[in-house]
Amino acid sequence: MIAPLLIVIAAVFLLAGFVKGVVGLGLPTVSMGLLAVSMAPSRAIAIVIVPAIITNIWQTFVGPYLRDILRRLWPLMIGTVVGCWLNAGALTGPHARYGTIVLGVLLVIYAVIGLNKFQFRVSRGNEKWVGGVVGVVTGVISASTGVQVIPSMPFMQAIGMEKDELIQALGVFFTTATMALAFNLTAVGLLTPANVVPGPWASPWALPACSSASRSARGCRPKRFAAGS
Repeated sequence: MIAPLLIVIAAVFLLAGFVKGVVGLGLPTVSMGLLAVSMAPSRAIAIVIVPAIITNIWQTFVGPYLRDILRRLWPLMIGTVVGCWLNAGALTGPHARYGTIVLGVLLVIYAVIGLNKFQFRVSRGNEKWVGGVVGVVTGVISASTGVQVIPSMPFMQAIGMEKDELIQALGVFFTTATMALAFNLTAVGLLTPANVVPGPWASPWALPACSSASRSARGCRPKRFAAGS
């Protein structure tokens, strides 16, 4: 008999994979929001790591823009790694108990941004330094909540990437950010076999849902995509 927790995890990642396939992101955001209802954020993050890395690597290679993405986003990615490192003890320190509250606040902020269709613009000349700052902030937030879309996602939209390039860029960025988070969890002893085991169980549910939803969403118009992100 399959344990009830594994059924819940399968359902969560089936939904999260579908969301990621449609808009190019959302697997950690959706899965963390749902899993944190029944477990500590530190355990939820450990479960999310494996399916997040697998789906992000898949997304990294779905288009021909990899070289241009690396050229434009390297400050964002390096900043995120630095931010994760600076806040490495967030999940085990004295303020770890506030992680669920912070996660909830961030999810509300992200929903408000999406629903109100805020438009930001960052010029090519400012991409590098703004990207570095945004990366550090994203890394600090990611290290304490597992959420990597704030403020990185608004920034990537603000630099004017087209739909297909943005989807691939999200895969590249989230692969980097998730790997940095995995190193953090390992360093503080949270990425243990007991915590990681549900991750491989979640992956066969997340990846097919992500792939099939992505194929269905390819005809989505750029304006609609940006609004739904």
